[in-house]
Amino acid sequence: MADAIVLITTESDMVGEAAKRIVELDGVRDVYSVAGDVDLVAVVSSEQFDDLAQIIPEGIAKVDGVVGTQTLMAFRTYSREDDEAAFDLGGD
Repeated sequence: MADAIVLITTESDMVGEAAKRIVELDGVRDVYSVAGDVDLVAVVSSEQFDDLAQIIPEGIAKVDGVVGTQTLMAFRTYSREDDEAAFDLGGD
């Protein structure tokens, strides 16, 4: 599994519309509207690392209203649920 977090800058009047289109793309799990230097954050997952090259530059970056993206590749996932499950099973 390959995961990425994509920071997305949009035209100011296209944030909502771009988010709706991005979340419909295959491989996009969630899209968040955020405050700060970017307008949207998308969480992307695919079976193969190479699929991200299709989803992000060929999909997200070409959505109307998107003016820029920055991609952060995830190496490892940590979650509270995983920690609690390991504790319940006696793992350390």
